[in-house]
Amino acid sequence: MTAPITRIAPDFALLKKTGFDSIIDVRSPSEFLDDHMPGAINLPVLNDAQRSEIGTIYKQINPFEAKRSGAALVAQNIAGHLQTDLAKKDRDWRPLIYCWRGGQRSGAMAKIFSDIGWHSAVIEGGYKSYRKAVLDDLDHLPAKFRLIVLSGPTGTAKTHILRAAAENGLQVLDLEGLANHRGSLLGSEPGSPQPAQRLFESRLCAALQNFSPDRPVFIEAESNKIGQIHVPSALWASMRQASRVRLTAPIDARIAFLQRDYRYIIEQPDHLIALLAGLRQRYSVATFDHWESAIKAADWHGFVSNLLETHYDPSYARSAASRPLTEIQTLRATTLDDDDIGRLAKALGTLDR
Repeated sequence: MTAPITRIAPDFALLKKTGFDSIIDVRSPSEFLDDHMPGAINLPVLNDAQRSEIGTIYKQINPFEAKRSGAALVAQNIAGHLQTDLAKKDRDWRPLIYCWRGGQRSGAMAKIFSDIGWHSAVIEGGYKSYRKAVLDDLDHLPAKFRLIVLSGPTGTAKTHILRAAAENGLQVLDLEGLANHRGSLLGSEPGSPQPAQRLFESRLCAALQNFSPDRPVFIEAESNKIGQIHVPSALWASMRQASRVRLTAPIDARIAFLQRDYRYIIEQPDHLIALLAGLRQRYSVATFDHWESAIKAADWHGFVSNLLETHYDPSYARSAASRPLTEIQTLRATTLDDDDIGRLAKALGTLDR
């Protein structure tokens, strides 16, 4: 006896309440890489090459041949998934499936699952309807929350303080974590590219969905662009109207912290010099010669100090002046070691009411 196939709207609250065991994206790997539902796994019924091949047959020969060839490939691929990724799923396993439009690709997998006896659901309208729901939520969700921005110059451990605060139970929107970038010229994560814009927005939407509007949401002061990722306009507007906690720290503590936090860059001096080339239009040849000499001499204290004084601190001052937020608290760091970061995170907790 076949199991029922349910068609479900991409309603985030409903999806969370329903609690599927797995979310399966049956689109091609390139479609999945560009964006997918958080927590989804990619079990394509057609890979990128096969999808292109079927499209060519459809255009150059005829739709019937394309459908026959596609059906054979889909059957082979689903069989492969059943023999590998899905081989140990028990009879009570409940998957949610989606493709581009909620049509043939997801329908083919759901039909086979139904014949096996698995109760499965298919997203009505597929990824396209999910994407519309994400964009709709990103337009209206940010205004529901009371944002508190943690602001401070480079090297004051803002990200570390907020992540410690999240471990303490505060609601923290970690934009740098979602964008996989530290939000500065030297902010790219080694060996780990940024997500596509759409995937960032999916992750952001999922994070906002998990917050309660009855408690504040803490967020780091950022520009509207984090690496190559753009902050959605509604969230950016809310950030510009948020309350602010200002963070200060002694310059020596900041320098020491940055040397620890950017150890991977210090260990690649040639790469660091190449990254700094992005500032050549803004500063003199003498400034770059000074930075390069300090890097080659491994004078990290002198290099970091000068980079802060010349570039980062003036940039922060301009940015802060352009955002006249209501300041509700000042936190004063001392050493920016782990204990100090923990102390500052607890201090933020006094605002969680």
